[in-house]
Amino acid sequence: MALKPVPVQADISLSDKASFFDSLKENPYFSAGFGLVGIGAGLSLLKRGTAFSYTLLQKRFTVSLEIVSRDKSYDWTLKWINSHLKQRARHISVETFFQKNDKNQRVATSFSFAPSVGVHFFKYKSNWIRAERVRETMVDRNTGSPVETLKLTTLGTKTDIFQDMLLQARQSALSEQSGKTLIYHAGLGGDWGLFGWPKDKRPFKSVVLDDGIAENMKNDILDFLKSSKWYYERGIPYRRGYLLYGPPGCGKTSFITALAATIEHDIAILNLSDRGLTDDRLNVLFARAPLNSIILLEDIDAAFGSRDIVKNNPTAYQGFSPLTLSGLLNALDGVASSEGRIVIMTTNYVDRLDPALIRPGRVDVKQFIGYATRSQIERMFNNFYPNTHHGISHEFANKLIALNRNFSSAQIQGFFMLHKNDPNSALQNCDSYFNKF
Repeated sequence: MALKPVPVQADISLSDKASFFDSLKENPYFSAGFGLVGIGAGLSLLKRGTAFSYTLLQKRFTVSLEIVSRDKSYDWTLKWINSHLKQRARHISVETFFQKNDKNQRVATSFSFAPSVGVHFFKYKSNWIRAERVRETMVDRNTGSPVETLKLTTLGTKTDIFQDMLLQARQSALSEQSGKTLIYHAGLGGDWGLFGWPKDKRPFKSVVLDDGIAENMKNDILDFLKSSKWYYERGIPYRRGYLLYGPPGCGKTSFITALAATIEHDIAILNLSDRGLTDDRLNVLFARAPLNSIILLEDIDAAFGSRDIVKNNPTAYQGFSPLTLSGLLNALDGVASSEGRIVIMTTNYVDRLDPALIRPGRVDVKQFIGYATRSQIERMFNNFYPNTHHGISHEFANKLIALNRNFSSAQIQGFFMLHKNDPNSALQNCDSYFNKF
C-alpha cells in the first residue's frame, strides 16, 4: 500500500516578515513610487482643501452682483465703472457715436470707453471690487451682439454697495439724456431697443395746430398721468388711447414728438405692418413697453381695413402682416393688457378703420387735425419771423385764404424755408408759390 505524501507547511517567523519589509524599504523603485503616491495624495487633499476654503470664503465673506447685457443697467454700469478705473485699466473697449455740438449744431464724433472682456479691479468707497466681464457665444436677437455678463464681487455681507453703485450709474446715464427724447422700436427678439441716438426735445410751441387743440390734448394727458388712484378706486383700467386723424402733412407726428417732450415721456414706435409681427409677439411688446413712454401706432389704416371691406374682398389684405385685428384688440384692452399705458394712433383715412378698433375704451379721444386755418397761418408766420409786425402775418394769411385752397402745415413750412430770414420776401412771393398747388 503506497503512502501519500504529506504537504509541508512553511512557518514564516516574525523576524522573516520584518526582513521582508526592510528589503522593500531598501528597494529604490518601491520607495520612489510610494513617495510619489504620498505627494500626489497630499497635493490632492491640499487642492480640495483650498477649493473648499475659497468656496467657504466666497459664501461667508463676499457678495456678488451679476448683470446680463439684456438688462438696461448693463451699459450704464460699464460706463460708470470705466469712470472709476480711470488710468488703471489697460484693456478697454470703445463705442463710437455722433452727437450735435450745442454751440454750432454741427455733428461731432465722440467715443465712449468701457472695460473690455476680462477681469478688472477698482476701488469704490474704500472697498476693492472685482469686475469680470464675460462674453458668451450666444447672440442677442434684438441687437445682433453677443450676450455678455458682468459680475461684480467684493468683501462684505451686504448688497447695499451694489444698490448705491447702480443708482449712481443710472443717475449718470440719465444726466447724459437730460433734455432728450428717446425713440424705441420693436426688435426681432420680441423686445424694445433704442432707435438711433436721443433726440433734442422739441418745444411744444413749435408745432402750431388749430386753436385749443394742442393745449386740450396736453391737459388731458397730464390729468390722466395724475389720476391713477381715481381709476383704480372705480375699477376702470388705467390706460388712455388717442386717435389723431386728418390729411397728411398737417402735423400729427410732429405734435406727438412735441407732446412727448412736454410730458417728459419717450416714444415707442410699433409698426403693425411688420411681417414678423404676430398676435403673441404684439402682446409681449405691449407688456414690455418702456416705462414713461408713448406707444405710437402710425398709419394704422395701412395695417387693417374695415371688416366690411375684407368681407366683400377676402383677398384684399393677403400678404400683409400675420397680425390679426382680433390680436390688436386684445392687446389694447384684453385681460392681459398692461396698465398705465398711453397709446396714440394716427391715420389719414379714419373711414377705413374698423369701428371696433376706435370704440370708447380703446380710443378715448379722437382729434381731427386738418389743413391750416387762418389762425394757424398767422401763428406759423410769427413763429418763423418773431420780430416782424403782426400786420404782415395777417396780410400773409389773407393772401393764402383768398386762394380758396387747402394747404397743409408742411407746405407752408416748406415755403418759409425758402425765405428763412426775409418776411417781406415771403409776403411778396407767396401768391406765385402757392398758385402751383
